[in-house]
Amino acid sequence: MNRSSGILLHFTSLRNPYPIGDIGPAARRFADLLAAAKQTWWQTLPLNPPAAGDSPYAAFSAFAGNVALLSPDDLHADGLLARDDLSPPPQKPTDRIDYAAANAFKTRLLHRAHDRFAAGHAPALAEAYAQFRAAQTYWLDDYALFMALRERYPNRPWSRWPAPLAMRRTPALAEARRALAPAIDRHRFGQFLFSRQLATLRAHAARSRLRFIGDMPIFVALESADAWAHPGLFTLGPAGKPTAVAGVPPDLFSNTGQRWGNPLYNWKAMAADGFTWWIHRLRAALEQADLVRIDHFRGFAACWTIPARARTAVRGQWISTPGDALLSRLAQEFPRQNLPLIAEDLGLITPDVHALREKFRLPGMRVLQFAFDGNPANPHLPHNITPDNVAYTGTHDNDTTAGWFRSADARTRRTAAAYLPEIRANPARTLLAAAWATTATLAIAPLQDVLGLPSTARMNLPGTPTGNWAWRAPALSSSLGVVADITTMYNRTPA
Repeated sequence: MNRSSGILLHFTSLRNPYPIGDIGPAARRFADLLAAAKQTWWQTLPLNPPAAGDSPYAAFSAFAGNVALLSPDDLHADGLLARDDLSPPPQKPTDRIDYAAANAFKTRLLHRAHDRFAAGHAPALAEAYAQFRAAQTYWLDDYALFMALRERYPNRPWSRWPAPLAMRRTPALAEARRALAPAIDRHRFGQFLFSRQLATLRAHAARSRLRFIGDMPIFVALESADAWAHPGLFTLGPAGKPTAVAGVPPDLFSNTGQRWGNPLYNWKAMAADGFTWWIHRLRAALEQADLVRIDHFRGFAACWTIPARARTAVRGQWISTPGDALLSRLAQEFPRQNLPLIAEDLGLITPDVHALREKFRLPGMRVLQFAFDGNPANPHLPHNITPDNVAYTGTHDNDTTAGWFRSADARTRRTAAAYLPEIRANPARTLLAAAWATTATLAIAPLQDVLGLPSTARMNLPGTPTGNWAWRAPALSSSLGVVADITTMYNRTPA
């Protein structure tokens, strides 16, 4: 990468006339704003369909796209919706996403679009749809069947479906495919539409030399098409229940650690087939973005394994994982891209994690909000951030910079002000300029920090099961304020 910068904003947060942001006209307008502000990168959160708690980090599939992000306007332009279909459901004005209303609205539109396509509307899409189905067979058919079965057995995890379906017996799957054929095709068609609209957005952005950074959670959800379709690749017992789950051990923030509940990988089985699942997964991710952040990268060196019956993470243990072998295999498969990954290496990171990242020349992450503990060797301080890192003001898990500084303890505020005197007057702009001024090859700020927004604009508060992922950006003007000037000042303009 050349010296550059970008903005973090998830598509759901875009402002439009509908209950949730999408990848249509509003996204293209924001791409134009980024290009006008001399940005090179647009970073998003995972684009997979959220499962529990509306979190994009716990998804029904590691491959599928979130059809709630489909643009009604673009479906109308393709001839798949009538003008009357575009009226959003009545709702009170809000700056927060009502996911129940948004999902119901988008589900209705997808049903309508699929019905019209099946009835012969938009015939020009037929060949492209057939090509998409042929190209995505590794995951698409299993995912579509999984989602159709979830509709047949609502509010039941797949391990509690009738045993022949949960255990994927061939006759039961064949009968389900026959009985649920219309629903299965609707889910396949939804994925085709998502791929088509995202490709349109990426092509629009590319004309302004704007590129995308995606996000890949290292683990997948138990309630996912991946765990159901490939149980042998996960630590699952014969009834589809996990024998061990992921998390992190007790630390200063939690006496009992964090029990995430994701099934762990059966690394031996994955290595035996040459990490095929991971190859397909990264290939799918690179169809959505140019560069991919790996969340919880340390899991490629070791993971905290918790017995599935344990209620907390206390009884877990560190188990080594074959990250070296996996990344070596991916490097062989994607030689031209030189492994286009960012390693999220935040928190308590051991030397083996640093060695793994450095061996494969992957940039790490440094977050300026973590810098001001009074230690001059703190790796997040601007003068310690090296070119092989991405400098962030904050991430989707942090408070906004304005909110962080306002709520910080007195010692942190004094330390930050001694280092950056201007921070008391304008915390967000000061940290933005400091990140852009570092030698990090890439600098990223959430849109909330570009706009100087308070804590009410926070995207996620880790450890809280509800109320997250719902922030929507305000209506934006024709510019992004000072970010263009700062980008020019610190030589991060597009090459």
